[in-house]
Amino acid sequence: MGKLPKEMLEKYVFPRVGLRRPEVLIGPRYGEDAAIISINDEKVLVVHSDPITAACEHLGWLAVNIACNDIAVRGAEPRWVLPVILLPESRQDLLDEIMGEVDSAAKALGVMVVGGHTEYISMLKRPVISMTAMGVTYKKRYITTGGGKPGDSILMTKTAGIEATAILARDFEELLFKKGASMSLIKKAQSFISKVSVVREALILADLGVHVMHDPTSGGILGGLYEIACASNVELRVMEEKIPIADETKIFCNLLGLNPLKVLSSGSLLALIPEDKVEESMEQLRKAHVDSAVIGYACNGCGCILTKRDGAAERIDKPIEDELVNLWREI
Repeated sequence: MGKLPKEMLEKYVFPRVGLRRPEVLIGPRYGEDAAIISINDEKVLVVHSDPITAACEHLGWLAVNIACNDIAVRGAEPRWVLPVILLPESRQDLLDEIMGEVDSAAKALGVMVVGGHTEYISMLKRPVISMTAMGVTYKKRYITTGGGKPGDSILMTKTAGIEATAILARDFEELLFKKGASMSLIKKAQSFISKVSVVREALILADLGVHVMHDPTSGGILGGLYEIACASNVELRVMEEKIPIADETKIFCNLLGLNPLKVLSSGSLLALIPEDKVEESMEQLRKAHVDSAVIGYACNGCGCILTKRDGAAERIDKPIEDELVNLWREI
């Protein structure tokens, strides 16, 4: 379960894109969050699609926010979304719940639903939603995952595993309680669902000249760092002790045997920033009440090296399997 391996994408997907159009500035590439398409001399259209497959609740809210995150990390303000909703049975209440959340999330971000598709599929065990989001920005403003340079600092916003913590608190509430988590802690962690958007901080950083922004979803913080390293062809040196992790996330992951750095982490933003712009970036984020931390730096090479709390070094040279996604397979 989870994302397809990089090698499979490079063999079967990336070479098979039909006619290569000259207006496509960034198409399918490993680690890149969204397509970038020239629409005139000044502006580009940014387009991204993402499914929600590791959650049972709040599908509509997650789908809108996570798809729009991938538009914002390109430096574009999200404008339009198109949901594809597949339902396991004919239930109006389920469609009502999902579209109610889509509507609320879209209004919160200032985007509009401009199309999509709905369908019943009897073979499904639970609903699935895939969301396409679009936005527009200036050619001189767009940002890619492949823009990192040696010497850049690695900036991370908020905490690791935000999305996973919210999903665990909702979809695994009974299991967590049986394992020893207090109900008050579980209820508090359910509010993490409100933290999954990075649109605001991404648009702040886009104005400050960052080299890379990336939304770490499946595979968590370490998965996102590996994707940046591959896309930018740099080596990332990361210190585990510098990575912020909320207490709720630590407790849940400890109870379930999960690594908090390898679980769904929408809600956190990873950025590569020139060293001389780090202080200003963190100050602007502070003014917006967004916590951030410098967790490492980029250097010559390729891949990611995590210096663990005990001083041991772990080289990350392949995509990370998301441990929350795997948890679904085990239960």
